[in-house]
Amino acid sequence: MTHYRHTGHDGGTAVRIEEDPVDIAMVSAWIRAIAAAVEEHRDQLTQLDAAIGDADHGANMSRGFTAVLAALDDFQPSTVGDVLVKTGSTLMSTVGGASGPLYGTAFRAAGKALTGPTASPQQLIAALHAATAAVTQLGAATLGDKTMLDALAPAVTALEEAVFQGADLAAAVADAAKAAEDGAHSTIPLQARKGRASYLGPRSIGHQDPGATSTALIFTALAGVVATR
Repeated sequence: MTHYRHTGHDGGTAVRIEEDPVDIAMVSAWIRAIAAAVEEHRDQLTQLDAAIGDADHGANMSRGFTAVLAALDDFQPSTVGDVLVKTGSTLMSTVGGASGPLYGTAFRAAGKALTGPTASPQQLIAALHAATAAVTQLGAATLGDKTMLDALAPAVTALEEAVFQGADLAAAVADAAKAAEDGAHSTIPLQARKGRASYLGPRSIGHQDPGATSTALIFTALAGVVATR
């Protein structure tokens, strides 16, 4: 076990907990779990995208993560971030539409923030904040625009709050997954203001955003991996 110190934002007494670090094996397992989840939900993602997009999100994500698995097969990472950067670069080169650049940028930004063979929960949170910032900048979106950000941002916030309150990593990522799922569901009544769906105007209301849905799958995959390590 490695000890990590959580210091309160108010400068109060720090809370010390014991937590297994995030390591290369865990992150690699996470990527494999994402690929499996994307394949399992490929048709759902396609159906969601058919309603407000180009009906290719499921196929694009499946193609991208199939390529990621192949790229990681013989890859020898030396840091946690190497796995994520490789994932992001592969997605950018194999996934069409907006998904490739957005997810590729997110994984690359997170990976570049993790430069060691292990990462603490706080370092993981910082990396996910970097991913969120990168997606926000690239997509020029904010919360409520009916995009992947509506699942990503709440998930990172929930993860950070849980860790700050002393939760172990398994509980914290479970909270993040729940927040991502809730965030994806929250896009149903929204009118899209970014991306292909925005062309529909009010007709985009009543449909769940496919990007937010695939983002929720990513956090659910992480929760599953951490829970079974």
